[in-house]
Amino acid sequence: MNTIRKAVIPVAGLGTRLLPATKSQPKEMLPVGRKPVVQYVVEELVQAGITEILLITGRGKRAIEDHFDRDEDLVVRLRASGNEHLVDALDYEVLPVTIFYTRQHAPQGLGDAIRYAEDFVGQEPFVVALGDTIITSGKTSVVSRLIDSFLYNKASATIAIETVQPEDVFKYGIVTPMTSGDDFAIADLVEKPAVGAAPSTLAIAARYVFGPEIFPALRTTLPDRKGEVQLVDAIKVLINQGRGVRGLVLGPGEKRYDIGNYESYFRAFIDFALADEQVGYTVRQYISQLVNGGKL
Repeated sequence: MNTIRKAVIPVAGLGTRLLPATKSQPKEMLPVGRKPVVQYVVEELVQAGITEILLITGRGKRAIEDHFDRDEDLVVRLRASGNEHLVDALDYEVLPVTIFYTRQHAPQGLGDAIRYAEDFVGQEPFVVALGDTIITSGKTSVVSRLIDSFLYNKASATIAIETVQPEDVFKYGIVTPMTSGDDFAIADLVEKPAVGAAPSTLAIAARYVFGPEIFPALRTTLPDRKGEVQLVDAIKVLINQGRGVRGLVLGPGEKRYDIGNYESYFRAFIDFALADEQVGYTVRQYISQLVNGGKL
């Protein structure tokens, strides 16, 4: 293959760290700037040439399906009321992509969620993009670069990587590089190591490309002590089998926003609000007034 056309977005997580905001809506539907988180993810994948997406949902995630449905009645009402300019805000409904849905029956880990995609992807390589993480980029997205690296290196898995602070390694899956550079072979991975025990500060950054061999690896992966099947453990199976697993470091202009807790969510919203083409300037003025007035 000279391209990859399918992607999987796991969105079945409970989002308990964002309660009470996530009690009645998915964390992937929380707004960041003008869009919900998951819309940024879908648009990123479409920009990379993906034409079919499977969203793996769970209980209480119906709002995600409703968001991507075409709402012709709303379009008619907007035009009838003279709000034609607002119709453009619904352009995401007609993106050149077909979206499918399936439900993870119980929250049993990211690896378990990916297993639900086996029939969808068949024997094709595919992208995995976590639905609660935005990655900004320039003209070329990190997903496009991951696909290029995966195909060029004939890998079994290629993983986006970001460098984190040593005191933050316990929050992430951390990789051990086998080679140097920004596109490197991975020797090992460890999930959320203790500070001081991590093999590096290179963290998995919520975007992956896999070959179909990830599914047999997942089937041989045992649940952890919480009863969850971890994707990191399945990737370790690939490494132990001698298959090519690579890391690709986020480049200049690529920034990860992990909407997993309130601090990261607030930071993301502030950044996107400040960058807004219509209201960013006035938001910056407001923050400047707060700072200069001693209120911040």
